[in-house]
Amino acid sequence: MFTGIITDVGQVRSAEQRGDLRLVIACGYDLATVDLGASIACSGVCLTVVDKGEDWFAVDLSAETLSRTAGGLWQEGARLNLERSLRVGDELGGHIVTGHVDGIGRVEGAAVVGDSTRVTIVAPAEIEHYIAAKGSIALDGVSLTVNEVEPISDGVRFAINIIPHTAEQTTLRDLAPGRPVNIEIDILARYIGRMMELRR
Repeated sequence: MFTGIITDVGQVRSAEQRGDLRLVIACGYDLATVDLGASIACSGVCLTVVDKGEDWFAVDLSAETLSRTAGGLWQEGARLNLERSLRVGDELGGHIVTGHVDGIGRVEGAAVVGDSTRVTIVAPAEIEHYIAAKGSIALDGVSLTVNEVEPISDGVRFAINIIPHTAEQTTLRDLAPGRPVNIEIDILARYIGRMMELRR
């Protein structure tokens, strides 16, 4: 379990296709405090540490994970938002994030508004009912607040604002039109939606 508050930006040092895709990710964490088998969210995807060194850790991505996450993230040189799993007693500064991607969105546009950047995202139809204005959403693992929601013919368009601090501490400063992003809907919305489906 995570909060969507990014604690480091790592970089893929190598990507090797074995039975699964093995990534070696350089980071600034003290790896002595990271156990093998620990979970680290990598741009919103909960992955298991399978090996580590002084300034890197390795994870394996299955074909299922690759098929359900944004393309372009898992290649050598890619920058990833990192968050270690939540510990009991930690401050819940963002919202509850599981590290399970619900859909892949696409950046439609980005515009400077004041000191912030307003970004519009197009999301697939299967998750449109779970996105609400003033609700929480995670984009590439970053906890954000939805500002506006607009249904469109093939899904939903929504807008978020990225403040300067968030841009500096995450990969979201690199968002550009056409870029795919991992979307995780709010866990409360997910379960309420499921209960409503079962009542029909």
